[in-house]
Amino acid sequence: MRRLLSALAIASCLLLPPTGGHAAEPVKIKFTLDWKLQGIHAWYYWAKAKGYFAAENLDVRIDQGEGSATTVTRIMSGAYDAGFGDINAIIQNAAMKPGEAPVMVYMIYSKAPFALLTKAGSAIKSVKDLEGSKLGSPAGGASFKLLPLLAKQNGVDYSKINITQVSPSIQEQMLLQGQVDSVAIFTATSYMNLVSLKLDPDKDFRWMYYSDLGLDLYSNGIMVSPKLAKEHPEAVKGLLRAINRALKETVEHPGAAIDLLATEEPLIKSDIEQRRLLYVYKTLIDTPEARDLGLGDVSDERLKSAISIIATSFELPRVPNPGDIFDHAFLPAKADRVPPGISP
Repeated sequence: MRRLLSALAIASCLLLPPTGGHAAEPVKIKFTLDWKLQGIHAWYYWAKAKGYFAAENLDVRIDQGEGSATTVTRIMSGAYDAGFGDINAIIQNAAMKPGEAPVMVYMIYSKAPFALLTKAGSAIKSVKDLEGSKLGSPAGGASFKLLPLLAKQNGVDYSKINITQVSPSIQEQMLLQGQVDSVAIFTATSYMNLVSLKLDPDKDFRWMYYSDLGLDLYSNGIMVSPKLAKEHPEAVKGLLRAINRALKETVEHPGAAIDLLATEEPLIKSDIEQRRLLYVYKTLIDTPEARDLGLGDVSDERLKSAISIIATSFELPRVPNPGDIFDHAFLPAKADRVPPGISP
């Protein structure tokens, strides 16, 4: 009997995990933003500071970016595993390098923020007036990358536009100083930059939105490398759960979110960045489509149309399938993606 009990005790010890065992190592994710630190990035730092990434067994490092289109090339180079960037740059790269481009897994800007900005008194009153004018833009900006497409859609000779590459930090100042006649911008960035300069964005400037000029496209969202999606699908799901939760909480508590962001970048103007966060949420994120499908999702029909427009206009070698560009499989449950209502 003693031998039997001893054998049973040994067997049960073998079946139990060792008391000194370690949990699985966190999955490391290098995450690139699209731009310099702004209020629209608050939810990533909220997720990190509140421990939402850690709760998903993730070790996420967040770096600032150099343009929405550059996010795609940063991931394709292997320097980053995931990031916040432009879906249209994914489409172009997926057409030319099948299987190498990142895939978007959570749409944030359901309405694209691409626009051309000029002074209210400028001679540029339509997109056709760009011919012969000086246009400034950061080289890696998605609005600039899509400019040839915008020109083609509107019968503009792109070769007649005098392009000047400018730093993101001075694009509005160059316009104000007359060094360029227009700039290709993100409304999410430039609108509040003008507010911070004590100007009236609606009164003192003319905005030409790409969406009003024949380009009904999606824009920025969360994308991941094919390697991360294949090797760590649960990590991708966890990343989205954390960001989705943080996005909802930051728009409900914008003051606290910007205070937290200021610990990362003390030089930000908290009042401006809080206003930017809410402006972007109301104009680009909380759209009728997002209220219908839930935050993060896309309409396959609309995406298919956008892919076709870009493939045709850029004369891409192939037309990617919507599934090559956006993968719904990683999204949190729809019930968890209801856009929160916030005060006007």
